[in-house]
Amino acid sequence: MAKARGRGKPPRRRDKRGGPGSGRRKPCQHCRDKVEQVDYKDVASLRKFISEKGKIRSRRITGSCRRHQVQIARAVKRARELALLPYVNEGGRDDAPRRDRRD
Repeated sequence: MAKARGRGKPPRRRDKRGGPGSGRRKPCQHCRDKVEQVDYKDVASLRKFISEKGKIRSRRITGSCRRHQVQIARAVKRARELALLPYVNEGGRDDAPRRDRRD
C-alpha cells in the first residue's frame, strides 16, 4: 500500500520580511538623466563606479541598467588605457617589505 501524501499541515511559505535585499531597485542614473552614451573623459562620474581597490563595480551595486553598465565598463577601460584612471588604487597597495618565514 502506498503512503498517503499530503497528510498534516501544508508546508508554510516563508514570510516576506523587509530585509536588506527587499525593496525596489534604484533606477539607472544614466537612464534617469537621459544619457545616450557614457563618456570616458568624464572621470569624476566614472570614479563612482570603481571600488577602493580599483575594480569595476557590478550592476547590482551601482544600480545601472545592462546597457549602461556595458558602456561604463568600456569607458573605464578606455580611461585606464589613456591614464585618466588608475588600474589599481595607490593607497590600497602594501609596499612594506615582506619577511620570509624560513628560520
